[in-house]
Amino acid sequence: MNYLLDTHVWIWMMDDPKRIPKKVATALRKEKHPLAISIMSVWEIAKLVQKNRIDLNMTVDRWIYGALDSELICRIQLDERVALESTKLPGDFHNDPADQIIVATARVHNLTLITADRKILAYRHVKTLWD
Repeated sequence: MNYLLDTHVWIWMMDDPKRIPKKVATALRKEKHPLAISIMSVWEIAKLVQKNRIDLNMTVDRWIYGALDSELICRIQLDERVALESTKLPGDFHNDPADQIIVATARVHNLTLITADRKILAYRHVKTLWD
């Protein structure tokens, strides 16, 4: 496992893969290991649906279980190492708790985070891939 998908990238990969840059799509196709998903992304998607910020065209439960039902996806659970790391990220990182958990997950598990989030891309204390 080498890559952790940010929440929006996971959604795009499942529902709108054209939004993923060719460089990233090529890297994902070449990847021989499952792609990691932070369990925080499950929560984040459910909250976005609850707040009517995204429409999945099916129930959130059905989307999540379908998107996780693949040998290509590996769930990373929230554990004490990630929880603690999220509270002491080096440098200046913004206050979004979901982003803090996802970045901490990448750092603890030594994964490259695939994200289009400009704030995360500008954060030099996590490996990222986008454009």
